[in-house]
Amino acid sequence: MARTEFYDDPEAPEPNSLVVAASAVVADEDGRILLQRRADSGLWALPGGGMEMGDTLPGAAVREVREETGLEVEITGLVGTYTDPRHVIAYGDGEVRRQFNVCFTARIVGGDLAISDESTELRFVHPAELDALAMHHTQRLRLRHYLEHRNAPYLG
Repeated sequence: MARTEFYDDPEAPEPNSLVVAASAVVADEDGRILLQRRADSGLWALPGGGMEMGDTLPGAAVREVREETGLEVEITGLVGTYTDPRHVIAYGDGEVRRQFNVCFTARIVGGDLAISDESTELRFVHPAELDALAMHHTQRLRLRHYLEHRNAPYLG
């Protein structure tokens, strides 16, 4: 299903749903960050997705990382909350989502890297290589906040 992201765009469609979502910055022992190339948009992104009724928010991040990458992780911290109403995501089925995303940090505790039907490529990326990747700026914001090693999570 196609996915189009809008930011502060007067031509963006009006949202018809609000979704609580979780994502995770998963870094390896060399400091490289796990990213996926999304099958629905072709853009690079952190693993993550919508919270399900039986999830806790950290549990949603763990489940999404497992489903999208094959890796088992444990949550180690909080990058921030991302709730900007100017960020709208339109899907091919007619859903137009305003997303509330909580981005965590996580470390790998098991599993094997495996592409899911939600991605076309998985890669551990050195922070110096991030600028060369096609990525929505809201993903870049989360990565920037992570790389700043803030004393407190971003609240926005």
